Amino acid sequence: MQHAELISALERIVGKQGVVSRSDELLVYEYDGSLDTHLPAVVVFPETTAQVAEIVKLANLAGLPVVPRGAGTGLSGGAVAACGGIVVTTTWMNRVLSVDYANRRAVVQPGVINYELTHRTEPQGYFYAPDPSSQKVCTIGGNVAENSGGPHCLSYGATTNHILDLELVLPSGEVIHTAADEGEQQGFDLTGAVVGSEGTFGIATQITVKLTRLPEDIRVLMAIFGSIDEASNTVSAIIGAGIVPAALEMMDGLCCKAVEAAYHAGYPPDAGAVLLVELDGLRESVAELDARIQTICRQQGAREVRSASTAAERAALWAGRKGALGALGRLAPNYYIQDGVVPRTKLPETLRFVEEVARDIALPIANVFHAGDGNLHPNILFDRRDVSSVERTLRGGMEILRHCVDQGGVVSGEHGIGLEKRDHISYLFTTEDLAAMARLKQCFNPRALFNPDKIFPPLRGCGEVRDQRVAARLAKEGIYAC
Repeated sequence: MQHAELISALERIVGKQGVVSRSDELLVYEYDGSLDTHLPAVVVFPETTAQVAEIVKLANLAGLPVVPRGAGTGLSGGAVAACGGIVVTTTWMNRVLSVDYANRRAVVQPGVINYELTHRTEPQGYFYAPDPSSQKVCTIGGNVAENSGGPHCLSYGATTNHILDLELVLPSGEVIHTAADEGEQQGFDLTGAVVGSEGTFGIATQITVKLTRLPEDIRVLMAIFGSIDEASNTVSAIIGAGIVPAALEMMDGLCCKAVEAAYHAGYPPDAGAVLLVELDGLRESVAELDARIQTICRQQGAREVRSASTAAERAALWAGRKGALGALGRLAPNYYIQDGVVPRTKLPETLRFVEEVARDIALPIANVFHAGDGNLHPNILFDRRDVSSVERTLRGGMEILRHCVDQGGVVSGEHGIGLEKRDHISYLFTTEDLAAMARLKQCFNPRALFNPDKIFPPLRGCGEVRDQRVAARLAKEGIYAC
């Protein structure tokens, strides 16, 4: 099949308006929020499950990779077309299909923006709990692929805890549901297996999610510290006291400066670190926990504890926290965000190690992260136009991830493995572990055409290497194997 034939076939499925194939237009889809860039052969915008299934069947005939893509906000290269092929973008599948308040669930298409579901259900007293910092632009389908977290996953859990059923287009083009009609699991937990599989098992075209009741009361505290060590020790003290806040976030002084300059939300630019603590629940219990946490913060050395007394003040503090990555653009042209996790008690030591790495690579590192569950987000600030800067950035990121594993942690808390960490996952798993996971992937994706070269180190069997080399050579000539 020639390239022109492929484009014509895709246009018959989704219409001309749903196909992007010009090289200048494809540049928009060669990257996500990570460093890697790869140009796809074509991008398509289906609107129905049937269209997705037809696209997948066509890709199978042509021997082309298929890369599912949401809003492109991912931070590990998951939506990057590492081997070219067809990028299937689900942003046109953006309808809330049904909301069942009595049973606290909703059925949505994958292109629904995360925050839009909460915005729609709040007037009825409900919300969708998973809240990545990009929630105003990221899609629920992308969240499913990466098992996204967010500040409130400390108490509410990550995406996987809120998904009841998936309508899934498999790499063969077959359409299945991962659970029974009412979202109940029967037999193996296929839903749990698919969430977080990063588009290697299939494309979710309908998603049944849990809705959560809005709490009676919400309070947000900001505790200001002179050092990261004091703030880190406070995190352990709060959790050690048996208190699990709705969210427990930390920002270092460098982040506070950038955020305050950008948002004027009340973050002290002279602080060593701040903790942002959100409490929710019954009014009486929230008031009690508020007093206990303020006491703990002061005992651990907080110079001040501020309480947001209005919804507007709470919103301003959260706007600063969730907009922190954008604010870092004031400090450097680019940032490289890591996503390692360590036990909470290891936070002080690990953050000191991050400081050592910053000195070693001679680049600033700004820390803003989910302190309550030890999910670090050190942001290495650099200029990708400087080759030496890029090399030092990648080396620093590798050292931080290895240190997280050495401390008893993992290489990703919520961003996924994708391209970025596929060569680092062996820090955490043995060859036997990786082989077992690869066998599971092969059950869903036997030809390795769905999101190839993601998650696992690029060690392939001879047949797969041969097939991909042939496909790559033919693709360069504008020919696709049938």
